[in-house]
Amino acid sequence: MNNIRSTLAIVWRIAAPYFRSEDKLAGRVLLAAVIAIELSLVLINVLLNQWNNRFYNALQEKNWDGFVREIGIFCLLATFYIALSVYQLYLNQWLQIRWRNWMTSTYLGQWLHDANHYRMQLKGDAADNPDQRITDDVKLFVDQTLNITVGLLSSIVTLASFIFILWGLSAASPLHILGREFEIPGYLVWGALIYAIFGTALTQWIGSPLVNLDFQQQRYEADFRFNLVRVRENSEQIALLRGEDAERQRLSERFGRVVENWYAIMQRTKRLTAFTSSYAQAAVIFPYVLVAPAYFADKIQLGGMMQTASAFSSVQQALSFFVSTYRTLAEWRAVVARLDGFEMAIQSAAKLKTDQPSIGIVTAPDGDAIKLSELLVRLPDGTPLLSVDGFSIRGNERALVTGPSGAGKSTLFRSIAGIWPFGSGSIAVPPHATLMMLPQRPYFPIGSLKAAIVYPAPADAISSDRVREAVVAVGLPKFAERLEQDAHWNRMLSLGEQQRLGLARALLCAPQFLFLDEATASLDEASEARLYRLLQEKLPATTIVSIGHRSTLEAFHERYVALAPNGEAFSLQDVRAGAAARAGGAASSARHKQTE
Repeated sequence: MNNIRSTLAIVWRIAAPYFRSEDKLAGRVLLAAVIAIELSLVLINVLLNQWNNRFYNALQEKNWDGFVREIGIFCLLATFYIALSVYQLYLNQWLQIRWRNWMTSTYLGQWLHDANHYRMQLKGDAADNPDQRITDDVKLFVDQTLNITVGLLSSIVTLASFIFILWGLSAASPLHILGREFEIPGYLVWGALIYAIFGTALTQWIGSPLVNLDFQQQRYEADFRFNLVRVRENSEQIALLRGEDAERQRLSERFGRVVENWYAIMQRTKRLTAFTSSYAQAAVIFPYVLVAPAYFADKIQLGGMMQTASAFSSVQQALSFFVSTYRTLAEWRAVVARLDGFEMAIQSAAKLKTDQPSIGIVTAPDGDAIKLSELLVRLPDGTPLLSVDGFSIRGNERALVTGPSGAGKSTLFRSIAGIWPFGSGSIAVPPHATLMMLPQRPYFPIGSLKAAIVYPAPADAISSDRVREAVVAVGLPKFAERLEQDAHWNRMLSLGEQQRLGLARALLCAPQFLFLDEATASLDEASEARLYRLLQEKLPATTIVSIGHRSTLEAFHERYVALAPNGEAFSLQDVRAGAAARAGGAASSARHKQTE
């Protein structure tokens, strides 16, 4: 019962927001229509149950007029039943797509809000494969929640409707055993109840492991699909390294988990299906076994027996809802658990930014400099990485940051960008300042080249002529006439070409602060020099802070900053001479490895 209450509380927390959202009117109307149709179908089933009595009595009495009349009534009821069933399915699907659309939009917004997706990766949360949770899990949740809810409601209403019919039929056809008559009030109802309790208990005992198995199956399937995507995205490097055999082995291992878990599901499903099928087949004959003695004792007519069997079947099916939908319920609980884990992971990632201690991004009261105060940057495991206090990145200056690999140069940039939460202290940014970070491998979305270059702005935010001029300026004139071409640009372009287009993006954006994290490392020194001169010419008012290891970069920066070991963490030191900067950058330490 605790598990049921916990699951229902999670389902309510996930499902209820849609019916309170901006689309609540349409959602509530569609849900009410689906429920109303379901209740109407139950009413038709009650009418068909009464029809059974009249129809079979007409057959037994060879009443031709009654037979024809009942055929007509049946056709009318069947017509209504078919029409209602069709429209219930249509409205159910309409509600599903609206609900799924809202949930998908909400989850995408929460996941992509304020770098939550990045912090979730840093935290190493258990919410693996967010792509699957937003696609497959949301679809299954909406579909199964509606079907289970409507099915449960139908079972409750059916039970309430037929239990009185069955109770009355119990009095009309008393129980006969070995020729003796027993007056047991509502014995048919008690028989259906005992039968359903027996089936439900055995179903739970046999099928309970399926919940965890279904959860693991979805996880293994998503892991396998994710690694297939990674192979496709990195096919060039795999081919260059002749890594096909290694990748085949890795993919085979992951698919092996899918297969192994599937075999476990097969074994458990075989047992569950064997029982539920036997249970369902026995339910067909069970009411006749109870009522047939009264029929042969001439206590009831054929119509009464058929009506009793039909009512008993309806009550038994309503009471056995858990048995008949157990497989779906097991899958549904796994989906609910995955969506609950995803929501918890998003909340945990968002909480990282506000947890204390954390790195605070504040608005500077005045000035045009970024100021770092009592800043201590840590790794996710809490290890100190970088300590900075009283350091400023002044407006309209050119600064070069050097230091050994793993000292925290890229992590410092992430902290300034506000996406690295681990640490303490504050970073004051001028009001309304625009910051742009260009990493070593820039990101280009799939689409037109123009949209990829002006990202994250809309494609029509900047004129094609300006984009074309920027592309030519960074040394890629051959792409100037391909702005409308759609492609996967991160796969099509060399890393050097990607870095040139990244700088074209910076020229078009013209930020107040531009941070280049080895953003020209794949270019030759002559091309790198031309591009830095281009930035100085086109962005004279922009503060440029670069991370680099080439000594040739010093010519384009008037300020040199080195990261050097200082106790447990590295610290920033202003170095005025180029040689001193190189000496500070040559200091190495392998204690705090961090991906650059």
